[in-house]
Parts: sequence; structure tokens; C-alpha cells
Amino acid sequence: MQRRDFIQLSTLAGVGLSLPISGLLNSCENHPEHSLEFKNLVSSLLEEWCEGMLKQQIFEPSNLELHGALDCPSCEHIHGRCMDAVYPFLYMADKTGDEKYIKGAKLVMLWAENNVSQENGAWTVIRNPKSWKGITVFGAIALAEALHYHGHVLDKETHAAWMTRLEAAGQYIYDTFTIDFTNINYPGTAVYGLDLIGDVVKRDDFKAKSKTLALEVKSYFTANEGLLFGECKKSSSKLSEKGLHGVDLGYNVEETLNSLVMYALKHKDEELLQILTKSLNSHLEFMMPDGGWDNSWGNRMYKWTYWGSRTCDGSQPAFGMMAHINPAFGTAAVKNTGLLKQCTSDGLIHGGPHYVSAGILPCIHHTFTHAKPLTALLDHWEHLPEINTNAELPRAAADGVTHFKDLDVYLFARGDWRGTVSAYDAEYHYKEDFRQASGGALGILYHNKVGLICAASMAKYEMVEKNNQQVQPGKDICLTPRVETFKDEVWYTNLYDLPATVATKDTDGVVDLVADVKLKNGERELVEGTANDFDITYRCSPNGTTILAKTNQEITSPTAFVLPIVSPNNEEVTTLSDTEINIQKPEGLVTIKANAPIKMKALEGKRTFNMVPGVEALPFEIFFGDSKVLEITISVS
Repeated sequence: MQRRDFIQLSTLAGVGLSLPISGLLNSCENHPEHSLEFKNLVSSLLEEWCEGMLKQQIFEPSNLELHGALDCPSCEHIHGRCMDAVYPFLYMADKTGDEKYIKGAKLVMLWAENNVSQENGAWTVIRNPKSWKGITVFGAIALAEALHYHGHVLDKETHAAWMTRLEAAGQYIYDTFTIDFTNINYPGTAVYGLDLIGDVVKRDDFKAKSKTLALEVKSYFTANEGLLFGECKKSSSKLSEKGLHGVDLGYNVEETLNSLVMYALKHKDEELLQILTKSLNSHLEFMMPDGGWDNSWGNRMYKWTYWGSRTCDGSQPAFGMMAHINPAFGTAAVKNTGLLKQCTSDGLIHGGPHYVSAGILPCIHHTFTHAKPLTALLDHWEHLPEINTNAELPRAAADGVTHFKDLDVYLFARGDWRGTVSAYDAEYHYKEDFRQASGGALGILYHNKVGLICAASMAKYEMVEKNNQQVQPGKDICLTPRVETFKDEVWYTNLYDLPATVATKDTDGVVDLVADVKLKNGERELVEGTANDFDITYRCSPNGTTILAKTNQEITSPTAFVLPIVSPNNEEVTTLSDTEINIQKPEGLVTIKANAPIKMKALEGKRTFNMVPGVEALPFEIFFGDSKVLEITISVS
């Protein structure tokens, strides 16, 4: 990066505390016609969410366990972090003058103090005082920003009480957080959090620890692509068998990178800004052309929704505030916000594109966390660079194959087709069987005309975080395309084959990715007595994508290639023959052809829904039968 680029970066030094800023290059004021449209989207969406949250706020003064909390439509418990809404509520109070927002802010804080506040300054994730307290950093940032930017709307008594409470939370973070005490999103977010809190409550020791964490976090970026790593339990923080770190796209782009960017811009940390620019560029490779995030491979993808991650904040601050370095960062901020708008109904974000069509109630956690980054954008708006969609996203302009060495994940593109194949073997918990896309599996298949065609889910849906996930409705059918067989009622699939390898070639306009895979169970045991060694070829040309699955071994147990096709229940499905099916999407016709009969997997012709990534799908399966080769072609017209 050139020195002049850092001069541009340094003009954003006010991020975090609204310091005076002059000479901002490419500011919104120079391009109002572009950025004003995005500002209107952000403002209207934030208002819609705040109205939705107020409708869910419980007013029962006689019941302190509920009074002031945000009721969750889908979960049986109150989310301890609902007090994060204090920041967007106070922003709305300041901008509109409407007392209902001040009341809402006071009530969520009152509920938190009555139910999840601890003597050591922490807040807990649920009412149980023994539950996780690391989330204190998120609530503390929300409270600090609310007080700093909008505290003047509060009465003196409330303001003083909240300042005291904020310092106690800051003390807990200061005393407890180290760079490696848990997943990297906590200490990474504390870099910005402690610095901000230190300024608000005037604690230089908080700021000093923030500086130490900022220095230490610089070693948590992978060697080749500069991806932030450390999303794994401390007991599983060793390198994988392939020598890979634990990386989760969702947590990185929606939480940790935001805080690091805001800290680095404020303090003009040029070394950190260089690291972050490379990292943001690498993470951006995984944004789909419609603004969705491809976290099919992430080691915490059990929280993946197509727009991001269920309990994180949102990717808008990091990408929006760095849009003067790469205009495509601005495109990312706009497109992802548009996708969040599409997934909003009745004032609340729903956890995926097909929640409403499938009749799935939303978890309110998505809304009170994602309201915060939009509020932050508006509070810093006059200092932001121009944000628009003039620059193409990398995935929109891609062609050929890109291998991410630090993940063993492959992105392919040809014509309008986009896809992801994963052989990533780093796990959040070792020896668990909720696998993200791995084993040479197809994590994403996308077409620019019709959108998402295939999307991975967990191999087996598990409530890894029971307080932060929704229960899977109906039968759990994995959405990840795969080879599978059953032996003695035990499931064997390539999804559990962590040592799988992928080879690629790109010749004569055709991209081939060939995965060498084994069929294993959740304990990583190889199936015996039937074929267990397969090659899966993903062949992509401008005309379509073909999947070839073959083995040279004898197949003695029923073995199939399962191909779930993303499709909401309002799309018409036409069976042309037992080997050809059409799916009519709004923007085009998807045709599936195979060299063997195409069947529906155990749902009496109905669609399945999976919480990861929040979509409905048609779970097709094609059995090998007497043939050792299956050929499945997907085309769009």
C-alpha cells in the first residue's frame, strides 16, 4: 500500500470518538447523490428494526424477570444481550425526539441490571449467573457508544448511573480478557472496546491494555491470505492435520474486523491497517454477487445465515469505513445491507432468505445486534468515504479457480456460474460430527441470473450453542451435496473425510475440480464391505455445471449422490422424466439432468428447510444402481 493511501486512512482518525476531521478524500459530501441513497436505506432499516424491537418489549412492572426485556418470537428464553439495543434506541431518541425510544433504552438496561448483571461488572448471556460472561464486551461497547454520542438525551441521574455501570463492565474486561483466553472475536473486539470505554470513563489503564491487545492481535492473521484466525475453543486451538488454523468468515466480517478497523483508523496504526486491508480483501472474495456471505466452510458455520452470522453485529462498519481504499468494500456494505432488508419482515430480521416462506419465526437476537453497526455508520456518516455500488465485487468479476491455501478451499467461476469446493479440516470442536462443508464437498453453487442453487448446511444439525441457535424444525436433512451410504443404519459420507484432496485444471474454457474422497461416519471411520473410495468432479463451463461421481470399487450397499437444490415452496417443479426436472425461478429456469433416476429424499415430495443457512431446498438423490458412474448436469435458461 502506498503512503498516500495511509494519508487517506488517517483522515478517518475521528472514528470512535468523533474527533475533528478535515480534508477527507472522497467524502460523502463530495458524492451526495450516491451515498445519500445508501444512507436512506440504512436510516429506514434501522427505524424499522427499532420499531420491531419496541413491539417485542415486555412491560410487566410486577415481574422483574421479564419487565423491559425483548421477547423473542422463536426462543423460550430471554436473550441476555438484548440490552445491546440501548445504543440504537438512544440514537433514535436523539434523532426523532420521541420519548418512546428513551423509555425503551431505559427498560432494556433495567432488565439487564435486574437479571444478568453480576457483581464483578459482567453481564451474562442468559439469566443464569454461571453462564458465559464474555459477551460483556459487546454490551459495554453498545453502552459506551450510546453514552458518548447520545447521552445528552438522558436525565442526569440515569446518565451518572450508566457511566458507573460502564466503568464496572470495563473493569471486568480489563481484568479478564487476554489475547488467547477464548475465541479471537472476544479479545479482538476488546481492542476497540477498551479503548472506547477508556475514553468515555477516562481510564488510561483501559486504553493501555487495548494497545497491548492491538499489538498482540497482529499475529492472528494467516500467512498467505491474511485471514483472521482463532475462532476455536482453546482446547482445539492446535493446527489441524493439514496445518490449518480455525477461521470463521461470519465472526470475522461481522464482529472482529469491525472493531479492529475502527481502532486502527482512530489511532492511525499503519501496520495494523496494512494487515486489515489485505485481510478485508481476502474475506471479500467470499461475498456472493447478491451480498450474501459464503461461510459454507467456516468452522463456526453452525451460526451461518446467508446474510452473515446469527449473533454477530454486521459487516457494514469495517467495509464502509475502508471504502476509500477499495471501492468494492463500499459495494459490499451496500449489497449486504440490501440483503438484510430483503430478510426483514414485521420489523425483525429473519435468519435466512426463506424463513417467511417456510413459516419460521425469527430470533430477535439478529435484530438487536445488527441494529448496532447501522447506528455506528450513521453516527460517523459525515466522516465516511463515498459508499456506492460502482465497483464490482470480486466474486462478480471472477473467472477460473482461486485456491485459498490457508483454508484448502477453492472458489471457481466461469460465465455466470460461481461455486465453492472445500477440503478445509479445521474444526471448532474436534471429534464432533456437525461438520461444515468439507471432504471435497460443494459448499456453494450460484448463478448470476437465478441466484443461489446449492448451499451447504451442517452435516448434522446440532445445538452447539443452545442459547444462540434455533431448534431445527422438522426432519434434519443435510443440504450439502454429497455421496452417501448407510451400513447397519450408520451414515457414511464424504463430508466426514477431512484428509480429502482436490485437484484442479482449467482448459478449453472448462474448469474441473476433482475431489478424491472416502466415505466415513461421524467418528471418521471408513465404511467397509462396500465402495468407500470416490472421485467427485465438479465441471463448470458457461453452459452449465456438471457433477461426476465415480468409484472403481464394488457397490454392495445403496449409495447415492444427494443434491439438494435451494428453492422456496412457491417455485414450480416440473418432472419431465425420471431423469430430468425443471425448477422455475423468478429470473430463469433451472434444469437438472442425470444418467439415473432422480428421486426426492424421504419427504413425500415436499421441501426441507435448514436453519443453516436459512433456506428451503428440494433434496434430490440419485442412486448409483448398477453403474459406478453418476453424471448430473445443472443448467439455467
